[in-house]
Amino acid sequence: MTERTEIPNKDVLPLLPLKGTVIMPHQVAPLGVGRPKSLRALEAALAADRMILLAAQKQDEQEDPTPADIYLVGTICKILQVGKQPDGVLQVIVEGVVRAELLGVEQMEPYFEMRVAPRPDPVEKSLEIEALMRGVVSQFERFARFSRSVAPEQYAAAMQADEPGKLADLVAQHLPLKLEERQQLLELAPKDRLELLSQILTREVNILELERKIQNRVRKQMEKSQREYFLKEQMKAIQQELGESDERQSEVAEYKKKIEAANLPEHVKEKALEELNRLEKMPPMVAEAVVVRTYLDWLLAVPWSVRTEDRLDITEARRILDEDHYGLEKAKDRVVEYLAVRKLSPTSKGPILCFIGPPGTGKTSLGRSIARALGRKFVRVSLGGVRDEAEIRGHRRTYVGALPGRIVQGLKTSASKNPVFMLDEIDKLGVDWRGDPSSALLEALDPEQNHSFSDHYLEIPLDLSEVMFICTGNIMDTIPPALRDRLEVIRFPGYIEEEKLKIATQFLIPKQRKENGLGAEQVAITGEGLRKIVREYTREAGVRSLEREIASVFRKVATEVATGRATAVKVSAAQLHRFLGPPRFRYGLAEQVDEVGTATGLIYSEMGGDVISVEATLMRGEGKLALTGQLGDVLKESGQAAVSYVRSRARRLGVDEEWYQKYDVHIHIPAGAVPKDGPSAGITLATALASAVTGRPVHKDVAMTGEITLRGKVLPIGGVKEKVLAAHRAGIKTVVLPKENEKDLEEIPQHVRKKLRFILVEHMDQVLAEALLPAPVASKERILPPPVVEPAVRPPQQPTQQMLS
Repeated sequence: MTERTEIPNKDVLPLLPLKGTVIMPHQVAPLGVGRPKSLRALEAALAADRMILLAAQKQDEQEDPTPADIYLVGTICKILQVGKQPDGVLQVIVEGVVRAELLGVEQMEPYFEMRVAPRPDPVEKSLEIEALMRGVVSQFERFARFSRSVAPEQYAAAMQADEPGKLADLVAQHLPLKLEERQQLLELAPKDRLELLSQILTREVNILELERKIQNRVRKQMEKSQREYFLKEQMKAIQQELGESDERQSEVAEYKKKIEAANLPEHVKEKALEELNRLEKMPPMVAEAVVVRTYLDWLLAVPWSVRTEDRLDITEARRILDEDHYGLEKAKDRVVEYLAVRKLSPTSKGPILCFIGPPGTGKTSLGRSIARALGRKFVRVSLGGVRDEAEIRGHRRTYVGALPGRIVQGLKTSASKNPVFMLDEIDKLGVDWRGDPSSALLEALDPEQNHSFSDHYLEIPLDLSEVMFICTGNIMDTIPPALRDRLEVIRFPGYIEEEKLKIATQFLIPKQRKENGLGAEQVAITGEGLRKIVREYTREAGVRSLEREIASVFRKVATEVATGRATAVKVSAAQLHRFLGPPRFRYGLAEQVDEVGTATGLIYSEMGGDVISVEATLMRGEGKLALTGQLGDVLKESGQAAVSYVRSRARRLGVDEEWYQKYDVHIHIPAGAVPKDGPSAGITLATALASAVTGRPVHKDVAMTGEITLRGKVLPIGGVKEKVLAAHRAGIKTVVLPKENEKDLEEIPQHVRKKLRFILVEHMDQVLAEALLPAPVASKERILPPPVVEPAVRPPQQPTQQMLS
C-alpha cells in the first residue's frame, strides 16, 4: 500500500463550517462566506499557507454551530481565489486536497481551530476493486449521456482516474445527492465508497431513463412549437407516474360543491353546470380553461338570490334622513313615499330617481343616507367620461381580459340584489366609435325591462327590478331624451344663505372639528363670522367651498393650538382676514350705481344660478354689431334680436330712427374666459342697449331674465328658482320675470319671496318701463331725436307687480 497524495504537515487548521454541502477531495468549488467566524477563519488561513478545513454542519438552520453540530470527517482544502461581492459576502474558490478527521477543538474564538488527522486514501489493487471501478465507469458513462450536467472535460477527468478513491470522488461531484449521502461517501473507505456509488448511479440512471420515457410520451401528444404546454404535460405525466391524485378532479368537485350551495336560479345553475362540464373535458393549461374558470367565479359571485331586508319603519327612516341632511324635502318625501308603497305592496318595483342640481348640494351623500335609511347596501359608480358601451354591458367572453360591466361589478361588490345603486355624473357620459353608453343604460333604467337585463359577459338575464337606482347630474340638457324619459327627476336647488348657515352649524363645523382634532372648547366661529364666510369668501349654490373655507380656518387654529400660541380661538368676522386673507367676492348688488348701458341679468348653469352684468355702448360708425364675451350661437342671436327690437322701437324710445346707420354697437358680457349661451339673457341685452341709446340709466337693484322676440314679446325660461336665489344672494331687490313663469315662484322659499319684489311681464316695453330711470338733464349720452318725436309712454297694460309672500 503506497500513498500518492501530498498531505499537509500541519495538525491544527482553521475550521469553516459548511451549510448543505460537502467538498470532496479533488473537487474545485465556489463558496460564499459571510458569517463572522467563517470570515475570521478564512483570514487566518490566508495569512498562513492558505490551507483550511471544511466540514459540513448537521443542521443547515444553525447560524452559530458548536463543534458538536459538525460532522467529524471533513476535507482539507486549499484556497485558490478570493473575491468580494457587492453585498459584502466573500466569494471563495477552494480545491479539496485530502480527507481529515476532527480530533478535537484547539480554540473556539475568534474562530474554530481544530486538531486534525489527515486520512489519505490507500491505493489498493485487487480484482474486486477493478470490477467495481469498471462498473462505476460504465454507469457514469450512461449517466453523462442522459444528463446534461456533466461537461466533457469533467467526464474526461473522471475517466482518467486510476485510483478507486479518486474515481469515486470525481464521479460523486456530479450526482444530485443529499447531504447525508455525500457525507457518507466522504467517510467511507475506497472499496465501500465504490459499492455505495454504484448503487447511487444505478438509481440515478433509472430515474433519468424514466424521465426520458415520460418526455417521449408527452412529445408524441403535443406539437414541438407548444413549449409551455409540453412542460405542463410533462409535469402531469410525472404526477401520473408517481401515482399522485388528479388535481383537476378535485377542482371540478369544488366548483360543483359551490354551485350546489349557491342557491342559484335554475337557468343560472344549468349554465354553470354546462360550463363546468366543458372545463372538465379541457386539458388543464389551455387558455380557454382560464376563461371558463373566471366565468364560473363571476357566476358564483353575482348575488342572484341574496337580498337585504328593507327597514319599513317610516318614522325611523325620516329621522335618519333628517339627521344626515338639512332641507332637500322633495327627495326625502320621495323616499318616504317609496317606503310607504313598499310596506303596502312588497312586490313593488324599485324607483329610478335622478337628482339634478349644482355641485355641492348633497346629491351623492343623500344617496348614501337613503341606503342607510332603507337598511340596504350602497353602491356608487361614476359615469363621468365613460365612452365605451362595454363599460356598462360588459365585454363578450371572446375578448382577452373580458369582464362584466359596471352594473354587474357593483352588484358583486354589494353582495346584494337590491342595493341602492348610484350612477353618478350621468350627464357627463361620452359618445365615440365604441358605442353610446347611455343607450346601454336604457334597459337597466327602464322598470318594464330591467327584470331581464342582459350583460354581454354573463349572457344570462339578470333581474335588476329590486335595485333602487339613483342617478345624479348637474344639468338635464346633456342627458339623451330617451334616457331622460325613464328618469324621475328631483331637482336640487342651490341653498340660500340661511340654509347654508344651518348646514354649517349642524354638519360642517362639527365634522371639521373632528377631522382637525379640535374640541368645541378650542375653536368656535361666531354667527357673524360664519355669515361673512358665506357672503364674501364663497359664491356657490352648494356648500362644498364653504366646507373648504371652514376647514382652512380650523387647520390654522389647529396649528396655533399645536404650537402653543393659543389654547382656544373664537373666530369673529373681524378675524377672518387673518385666517382666510382678503374677501374674494363682493356681497351686494351686481352694480354699485345706476349706470347707462349696463343691465343686471340672471343666468343658470351646472354650477347653479348667478348674477351677470351686460354692457352695451355706442360709437360713431356705420351700423356694425359686435358681440363679445365668448358667447354661444343662441346668445349671439338673442343679441341680434335685441338690436332689431330697439331699432324698431326708436320712435317710442324718443331717439333718431336712423341712429343705427350712424353708430356701431358693441355688446359685451364680462368674464370673457367663461363660455356663455342660452336665450334667457334676451331682455337683459335689450335693456342694456335701450339704456345706451336713450341715455337713461338702469336701476342697479333690478335683475331680469327672459327670452325676447322681434316683436318684443317676453317668453318663459327655465331655472327660475336657482336664478331668484342667486338674485337674493347678490342683494337684488327687484326681479323681472316672464309672466308665464309665475307658477315657478311657488317653489321659492317663503322668506326669500318676502324680501324680493317680482315684476311679471309679457312685453319688452314693460321691462323698459320698470328698469330704466329718466335721463339726466343735459345728458350727453343720449342720441338726439328727430324734430318730430312720438313721446315715450308706458304700455297701456300695466305690469303685474306683486309682493309674493
